[in-house]
Amino acid sequence: MYSEWRSLHLVIQNDQGHTSVLHSYPESVGREVANAVVRPLGQALGTPSVAGSESLLKTDKEVKWTMEVICYGLTLPLDGETVKYCVDVYTDWIMALVLPKDSIPLPVIKEPNLYVQSILKHLQNLFVPRQEQGSSQIRLCLQVLRAIQKLARESSIMARETWEVLLLFLLQINDILLAPPTVQGGIAENLAEKLIGVLFEVWLLACTRCFPTPPYWKTAKEMVANWRHHPAVVEQWSKVICALTSRLLRFTYGPSFPPFKVPDEDASLIPPEMDNECVAQTWFRFLHMLSNPVDLSNPAIISSTPKFQEQFLNVSGMPQELNQYPCLKHLPQIFFRAMRGISCLVDAFLGISRPRSDSAPPTPVNRLSMPQSAAVNTTPPHNRRHRAVTVNKATMKTSTVSTAHASKVQHQASSTSPLSSPNQTSSEPRPLPAPRRPKVNSILNLFGSWLFDAAFVHCKLHNGINRDSSMTAITTQASMEFRRKGSQMSTDTMVSNPMFDASEFPDNYEAGRAEACGTLCRIFCSKKTGEEILPAYLSRFYMLLIQGLQINDYVCHPVLASVILNSPPLFCCDLKGIDVVVPYFISALETILPDRELSKFKNYVNPTELRRSSINILLSLLPLPHHFGTVKSEVVLEGKFSNDDSSSYDKPITFLSLKLRLVNILIGALQTETDPNNTQMILGAMLNIVQDSALLEAIGCQMEMGGGENNLKSHSRTNSGISSASGGSTEPTTPDSERPAQALLRDYALNTDSAAGLLIRSIHLVTQRLNSQWRQDMSISLAALELLSGLAKVKVMVDSGDRKRAISSVCSYIVYQCSRPAPLHSRDLHSMIVAAFQCLCVWLTEHPDMLDEKDCLKEVLEIVELGISGSKSKNSEQEVKYKGDKEPNPASMRVKDAAEATLTCIMQLLGAFPSPSGPASPCSLVNETTLIKYSRLPTINKHSFRYFVLDNSVILAMLEQPLGNEQNDFFPSVTVLVRGMSGRLAWAQQLCLLPRGAKANQKLFVPEPRPVPKNDVGFKYTVKHRPFPEEVDKIPFVKADLSIPDLHEIVTEELEEKHEKLRSGMAQQIAYEIHLEQQSEEELQKRSFPDPVTDCRPPPPAQEFQTARLFLSHFGFLSLEALKEPANSRLPPHLIALDSTIPGFFDDIGYLDLLPCRPFDTVFIFYMKPGQKTNQEILKNVESSRNVQPHFLEFLLSLGWSVDVGRHPGWTGHVSTSWSINSCDDGEGSEQDEVISSEDIGASIFNGQKKVLYYADALTEIAFVVPSPVESLTDSLESNISDQDSDSNMDLMPGILKQPSLTLELFPNHTDNLNSSQRLSPSSRMKKLPQGRPVPPLGPETRVSVVWVERYDDIENFPLSDLMTEISTGVETTANSSTSLRSTTLEKEVPVIFIHPLNTGLFRIKIQGATGKFNMVIPLVDGMIVSRRALGFLVRQTVINICRRKRLESDSYSPPHVRRKQKITDIVNKYRNKQLEPEFYTSLFQEVGLKNCSS
Repeated sequence: MYSEWRSLHLVIQNDQGHTSVLHSYPESVGREVANAVVRPLGQALGTPSVAGSESLLKTDKEVKWTMEVICYGLTLPLDGETVKYCVDVYTDWIMALVLPKDSIPLPVIKEPNLYVQSILKHLQNLFVPRQEQGSSQIRLCLQVLRAIQKLARESSIMARETWEVLLLFLLQINDILLAPPTVQGGIAENLAEKLIGVLFEVWLLACTRCFPTPPYWKTAKEMVANWRHHPAVVEQWSKVICALTSRLLRFTYGPSFPPFKVPDEDASLIPPEMDNECVAQTWFRFLHMLSNPVDLSNPAIISSTPKFQEQFLNVSGMPQELNQYPCLKHLPQIFFRAMRGISCLVDAFLGISRPRSDSAPPTPVNRLSMPQSAAVNTTPPHNRRHRAVTVNKATMKTSTVSTAHASKVQHQASSTSPLSSPNQTSSEPRPLPAPRRPKVNSILNLFGSWLFDAAFVHCKLHNGINRDSSMTAITTQASMEFRRKGSQMSTDTMVSNPMFDASEFPDNYEAGRAEACGTLCRIFCSKKTGEEILPAYLSRFYMLLIQGLQINDYVCHPVLASVILNSPPLFCCDLKGIDVVVPYFISALETILPDRELSKFKNYVNPTELRRSSINILLSLLPLPHHFGTVKSEVVLEGKFSNDDSSSYDKPITFLSLKLRLVNILIGALQTETDPNNTQMILGAMLNIVQDSALLEAIGCQMEMGGGENNLKSHSRTNSGISSASGGSTEPTTPDSERPAQALLRDYALNTDSAAGLLIRSIHLVTQRLNSQWRQDMSISLAALELLSGLAKVKVMVDSGDRKRAISSVCSYIVYQCSRPAPLHSRDLHSMIVAAFQCLCVWLTEHPDMLDEKDCLKEVLEIVELGISGSKSKNSEQEVKYKGDKEPNPASMRVKDAAEATLTCIMQLLGAFPSPSGPASPCSLVNETTLIKYSRLPTINKHSFRYFVLDNSVILAMLEQPLGNEQNDFFPSVTVLVRGMSGRLAWAQQLCLLPRGAKANQKLFVPEPRPVPKNDVGFKYTVKHRPFPEEVDKIPFVKADLSIPDLHEIVTEELEEKHEKLRSGMAQQIAYEIHLEQQSEEELQKRSFPDPVTDCRPPPPAQEFQTARLFLSHFGFLSLEALKEPANSRLPPHLIALDSTIPGFFDDIGYLDLLPCRPFDTVFIFYMKPGQKTNQEILKNVESSRNVQPHFLEFLLSLGWSVDVGRHPGWTGHVSTSWSINSCDDGEGSEQDEVISSEDIGASIFNGQKKVLYYADALTEIAFVVPSPVESLTDSLESNISDQDSDSNMDLMPGILKQPSLTLELFPNHTDNLNSSQRLSPSSRMKKLPQGRPVPPLGPETRVSVVWVERYDDIENFPLSDLMTEISTGVETTANSSTSLRSTTLEKEVPVIFIHPLNTGLFRIKIQGATGKFNMVIPLVDGMIVSRRALGFLVRQTVINICRRKRLESDSYSPPHVRRKQKITDIVNKYRNKQLEPEFYTSLFQEVGLKNCSS
């Protein structure tokens, strides 16, 4: 930069301005003259009464003569007062440039610049080291320096010549004191910080007032290079360059760039009046003021300065040993300080907030304890417009040399991380670089030369590598020269230099090297999407990684830790050729992750942070084997790493062969991990790899590993985590029960290759830990249960014993948690139990055949009983305790509710899902309206139903009339709608007295006929029957008997005639009757048998039944006891009737039907193109499939299946259109179908107006909505949605539905054949509810957003707050005011999953809004890379888990079955029929309509 300019070295050397006339005289003369002359001047200043009087010196001649004396006086020893008086006089006189005083001679006041220039030259004499080196010289030097500071700050009349003399003066005195080797406790060591501080401050003031010319900059640069063995030089340089950088960034990148905050005292070094152009010029020159900071790593260069060379030759001319100079032993720390300063500058340009936690270098020196900075950035990225980049003041503060640099090496464990990893709290995500940051090439053009050279300091590069050709990244000749001289000093110069004793300088430059490596990793990780990096930089960076990650020859732990800590996003940035370093990273991870103690790293870094970064890297490596398959990785350095031919690095290996090593690292990491956050990340990765393997095998693309297996085993043996290469120790650092990678590889090499083997291994590992180490920790427990739930859904055939193991472990977990002592029972504990019950439900619904095993069924039902009642009926020691005898004492109501939900799942869902109505509704799609509409009886209406309630929990609606369909009308029929806690079911029942098979074979019941009579059997007797027995005639008469005369005694002739007439009439009558009798007998004889007139026939079958009474009676609900009020209870009887005539009854029944039976979730999906910032731009992207990447459309279809909102009975994303089983009007009659145009409308078809993407399983339902602009929705409020079949709709969406579908076993769309019609679709986004349709308060809801970002940096600009208005579900308006008024907090809590497609075809995940103890949800975790196959499954599973966690966290959430039960209770209380028992029985025999008419 200054090569054309001459230095001022000769000017300074030849300048005799500091010599006096008295130097020509003998020393005694000069001392006496000086003592005599200076004393009155000094005393006059020191006496307050005289201080304000005029000076003794009046003329120019007097002043100049006196100055000659003072000049000599400044060289005198410090034993008297003379030197002090000289200093007092001069510091008083130079104030003539600030504020003239009476004590200053008049000539000085008149010509202040001229005299001050001379005074400054004279003052050099004070700074020449004395033999006695007392504190008095230090005190006087500080007095002068303070005066110089005041002069430079406050003088407004200083001429350019004076400024130049002042700068040369400061350079000269610094050079006098700081250039020679430091003497312990000497004046230079004590004054160094003040000297260099004043020099830099005055220099900056000079830049503002009169900018120094290039010769001055060149001189300063050359001189500063001679002082770099002082820590203060690098410290002060770092302060100044950071303060300048802070100002530079402010006007270079504007207010939107994160400000680089520096301490106020450092910022005050930069004069406020310095303009932007001056700041820029000064910044660049100051940056290079230190020359090449990498020189600090080379004692040979630092000790080659002239002053060092003078000291090397003592009086006898013998060379002195270099190691006698302790100042060179401080070079490692100074080198680290310089690298830390450059690292801060790089972070400032990247816009990364990095408050330092510890300022000490990670080298074995005595560590200073520094206060931890509290400036931790916790704002979410979308709110972080102005993020502070902070340099902790402690970082730049120089350490006290006497304490910090003991020659005795001491190791001191530190819990904070001194390496340059962004310092975060355990759960805080790494800060993203600023979106407007400069390009990687630009930063490397500035700092790359230094950083790359520093990163290779003292590296023994491999023999086969041509050093010059491998380091072509830096093109300047100077740096090439240095590299030949400096970087290889360890192998060339250090050996040949006789003054350099290599044994005295161990490799403790690792700290600075580690800082440089970490900084370079951060630079490359900040690459923007689509940005190009020069191949020279990339190749050298990969050389650095290979060098830093090597674990074969010698492990440099600080460098390894620094690379790992700063490289988590390295494989997510689409760096060209980054995959060549994958094997080296895997070997490094095998060293770190299976090692529980990390004892070799504890001195440098926080082990938890190191493990977290390692896990992050592992997350980004896991999908590579499946993705690249049999592609072979390039060999970077063939044969250069080892002379051993079997070295695995020398042979190209396939990516697929790395899978086993990665899986074993994952398992080893899980076995040794203790940090909750790290454990959850591993659990998420486990589901990712298992699901990806399963999907790969399912589509038949499993690559054959071929001959790679043998190679693989040797590969893992040589590089396993406990091999001798991992630091020289062959002892494993973990107990035998926790075997790391090598033992795992040996035991599971055979069965972790397939998806089934992975699944079994995962189940074994997680279940074992769930019931041991993890059961006390809520966050790990929840994640482990989520992992088990995810593993249950993996479609791989495994042995039932392994599935049973999972179910048993969850049951054991619930037993343990419920049995914990009462003081430990908290809301969090109960949340863990509820989550375990939910996990149990997932396993049972995914594998219903497990309950076919008796012991499994018994175990599950015992757990349900434990949850509901608080104890098991049968314990091992006690006898059976029956339900009626037990006192219900559940752990909590939430636990009881979860157990009841599990029981409902077992009894109603297992084996019955999906129901005939499809997965969209686990309930029947029939209600009273549907029955009335589709029955063939014109007389029935909604009042034809009888309503009963069983056990206060089930409402029965009974229709006694036959439906007039295929049912046989001759049998008692009843149609029952059962509304319970788990939903609505419809049953049509008939009472059949014969089996259905016999009934089918005969048309009508015909009774047996009478047998034919047999009249010819036996004898026939003719017997005259008497009215009285014969003995009556033998009884003699008495007078009383004869008191009534006989007829002949009283008859007369007249009477005789009448008597005769009567007798003849009687005879005729007798004859007639005999004739008739004979005639009838004859006719009877002629008639056939049986007589159709007189024959007895059975009565016809009954046509009228009280089928409701029959149903209740036959099922045991109707009894005398059932109608009685229970004693000592406020509950209603077991059986009660409801009065449906009370107004509002059917509204409440409809309200009950609207209460969902499963939790429902909503996901809003957005697509963000590069550079977009407004919500309208983002919403318009989905209007055409040409605007989006094809993988986005494929991803959409992997989430769920398309449903028609108008006929969908499940959740649609908005309450106004959800859970409808009957339309608002008759669909058949309205022919005004909306015509869907055949243009390509892209993903916006799923905006919730016409269609929506939907997924449901037995336990949850999700609607995936793709919001689009309001203008593109339907224009007419009355327009109805087309009733076309889904097949025709497929043709009308060419851009999306014809994408190749992924390998997901989704349910087919069962809902297309449902008998439900169209419904209104309002055009406004805030849909209005149809008239008369109540919406229940559905409680807290979680709206998850999924954002597909083409450019990763746009995540910062995602307008979440604006898009909050676009993602309305209608639930928030129905909730109570306390939950609906949380818009401000809600925005921060909205979970957002960002998906960024990489060039490799993989996808990078960023999770936002996951805060709090409930919210680190798996399987997707921040920074994960996932494959195209598994993306849909993992996103969906993460959404389900996010929403489950939110419900666990919410105080106001009630499960669906609880809400339905409460509503049923409410209906019972409002509409109970207050009948007496006789009235109740009577009503059962009456027709419902008659009763209603009478009432």
